[in-house]
Amino acid sequence: MSTVEICNGHLHYEAAGDGRPVVFLHAGGLTSAQWDAELARFSAHHKVIRYDARGHGDSSDAVPTQPYTHAYDLRELLDALGIERATLVGCSMGSRTAIDFALTCPERVEALVLTSPGISGMNQRDPFVLTLNERIAEAIGGGDHELALELVIQMLVDGPKREPEDVDPAVRARCRVMFLATGTKNPGNNPVSYELDAIPRVHEIAAPILVITGELDYLDIHGVADHVARHAMDARKVVVPGAGHMLNLDRPDRFAELLTEFLSR
Repeated sequence: MSTVEICNGHLHYEAAGDGRPVVFLHAGGLTSAQWDAELARFSAHHKVIRYDARGHGDSSDAVPTQPYTHAYDLRELLDALGIERATLVGCSMGSRTAIDFALTCPERVEALVLTSPGISGMNQRDPFVLTLNERIAEAIGGGDHELALELVIQMLVDGPKREPEDVDPAVRARCRVMFLATGTKNPGNNPVSYELDAIPRVHEIAAPILVITGELDYLDIHGVADHVARHAMDARKVVVPGAGHMLNLDRPDRFAELLTEFLSR
């Protein structure tokens, strides 16, 4: 992997293959390793870029005194790589970044794949998430970081409709490694600022959009997916049975099938 300097920091990225550019943006708390399988598969026909967002993996720490925005970081990365236009594939926080980028730099977006999508301006209302967030805060306050990590995995990997034993242990273990890699860099109150309130502006996005949600994801994510599918100019939504929030890890073959079909357009 390589490093590119950006405003007040650096991003750790990897690029492979040739063809029309496809940029993968990982979920919050994870790293670009979320896209190992996609890098190998799609670089055969596309120029694939994946990177650790600021405050994650091997990219710069979140800097409490200097606000930043993930969408601007993405623009700086594309500028450094000489990429004028790309398809963006995001998961959760990555989708949130992709939507903001599509609204601020629409001429640079070929298409969007929004997996388990978040969106700037959203509020968490699902009781499952609110309860676990309270328990995570209590665990951190009590110094029990191991319990806090397990609760994060229950919230973002298992989801509200599965017990830990219902999830592939390899997926849980893989996410655990990524969460640990990010935990020391992103303390939770990092100064991501200048995000858009994208919810009332989704109708402005003209690029084709594929929205993919897991059947077992929590309610807030399904709400965002429905909103985008309903209000964007050219959006289609697919629900994947048996998948949770980390959809490409839960159902990699189905995710690859959907993404291959969409990119072939």
